[in-house]
Amino acid sequence: MAREFSTVGVVGLGTMGAGIVEVFARNGIDVVAVEISAPALERGRATLKGSTDRAVAKGKLAEADRDALHERVHFAVGLDALHSVDLVIEAVPEHLDLKQRIFAELDRVCRPETILATNTSSLSVTEISVATSRPNQVIGIHFFNPAPVMKLVEVVRTVVTAPEVVADVEALCARLGKVDVTINDRAGFIANALLFGYLNHAVAMFESHYATREDIDAAMKLGCGLPMGPLALMDLIGLDTAYEILDTMYRRGGRDRRHAPVPLLKQMVTAGLLGRKSGRGFYTYERPGSPVVVPDEATPLATDGALADGARAIAKVGVVGSGTMAIGIIEVFAKAGYEVVSVTRGMEKSAKVCEAVKTSLNKGVVRGKLAEADRDAALGRISWSATLDHLADVDLVVEAVVEELSVKKALFASLDEICKPGVVLATTTSSLPVIDVAMATQRPADVVGLHFFNPAPVMPLVEVVRTIRTSPEATATARAVCAALGKTGVVCGDRSGFIVNALLFPYLNDAVKMLEASYSTADDIDHAMKLGCGYPMGPFELLDVVGLDVSLAIQRELYLELREPGFAPAPLLEHLVTAGYLGRKTRRGFRDHSHR
Repeated sequence: MAREFSTVGVVGLGTMGAGIVEVFARNGIDVVAVEISAPALERGRATLKGSTDRAVAKGKLAEADRDALHERVHFAVGLDALHSVDLVIEAVPEHLDLKQRIFAELDRVCRPETILATNTSSLSVTEISVATSRPNQVIGIHFFNPAPVMKLVEVVRTVVTAPEVVADVEALCARLGKVDVTINDRAGFIANALLFGYLNHAVAMFESHYATREDIDAAMKLGCGLPMGPLALMDLIGLDTAYEILDTMYRRGGRDRRHAPVPLLKQMVTAGLLGRKSGRGFYTYERPGSPVVVPDEATPLATDGALADGARAIAKVGVVGSGTMAIGIIEVFAKAGYEVVSVTRGMEKSAKVCEAVKTSLNKGVVRGKLAEADRDAALGRISWSATLDHLADVDLVVEAVVEELSVKKALFASLDEICKPGVVLATTTSSLPVIDVAMATQRPADVVGLHFFNPAPVMPLVEVVRTIRTSPEATATARAVCAALGKTGVVCGDRSGFIVNALLFPYLNDAVKMLEASYSTADDIDHAMKLGCGYPMGPFELLDVVGLDVSLAIQRELYLELREPGFAPAPLLEHLVTAGYLGRKTRRGFRDHSHR
């Protein structure tokens, strides 16, 4: 039988500590909430009151339940108040010496059978435990912020944590209505080990002026369905906290350069730009602690009219290709009111593309998302062709042919001869260097990347890729076209993976390496990222959907370009691809999909 915890102590009543107090008190457990001083104690009391009052205002907590919750919490200054509790959770700042001092004192104050737990997100639970005479009763219980809302708890056992202590804590998590994943003591555990490499990479992208903060954040929210962009998330976490976590993970986790904090991060922390809590981080906030972003000197100016910044007028668009992306792009342009010339290799393919576009538009009508008149008008704007010569009078060409450089270069050389001067030539490549395609023409200034996401009619993001030869006018034209399509265009440089894939796939690769090292299971890693970070899919779910072969190809491209050892494809990913386990499309990837 699991042990029954009737009284729990919480040390440190900052945002996390106060949230943990609320979680226990909501679930009928008496809590002794401890701080170092009376003012700190009052701040903690106010944090708890504010959170429960908000829950009442939103109808998530009855007034009587709130009052009962507060009755269960006893506030005290000093650790001596914890002499008779069954479990203590420490939630003080991430400094090893501070935590060790607290645990040594708890060891002296608490009863011999009391379990001592740390909420650390990055420090070694083992190193904290050795400050006590009972390391077998020390465990990590890592809640996620905000603790009352987030369902995940990482239960971290050291090599000496007693199995019954682990079992008791797992049962407690279930009583609290949390989903626990039990793991060994390793830098960053699951969620932070996967999350912070990605966040640090996003900061490096911003530091190198590869893309603006707004575009990086929009790309990850719209391209991956994440609840927040990485830079906004850094501001929420606190840049000082993020720096400490990265620095600890770098030192503890084998000195992977991807966890070495980007220099800009240290500079911002030194300058007091800590994120929301200081009112200024990557973004500027209404006041310290406010979530409301206000314009600052880096905020892009709202352009008045589609033809701002020298953008050229676009009325007629050519789309070359007959695959899924080409079909989707034709539909998007036609629905937005553009005249579209669809060019494929041969009239047979042209007929198939025409049929596919009609089918998709008809689905829109059936689902009530498109009026019949609008469908007919969209179809009326499309002309079908099997020769590139029909692109002689278009204003923009979007190429969506096979991802082979030689094919694209040959096509762009032909477009260069056929198209009139001033036409913007766009490639939808997701992995090839746009400059290689541009240099197949005599007009590289007019060539851009327009990377639509699949399915193009649904996905709101387009990556606008400028090469070192792309003119500002061509970039402005591409952005204006995205806006006219009702899409969000994010501008970035011509580097492997652009924004989304460059940030997404190393994170997926890290998850494979974690599984490969037998640190955790695919299910627990997926749970951790969905429940701890609010991701719509876990990494292994996503890899099986994308295709392991596609994922491996993208990761290889990133590694070849950046030569960063941490980007080397995980051997397990290579082995699964070699074995023909490519994900859902072959009914077997990281999971078996044959019965689904």
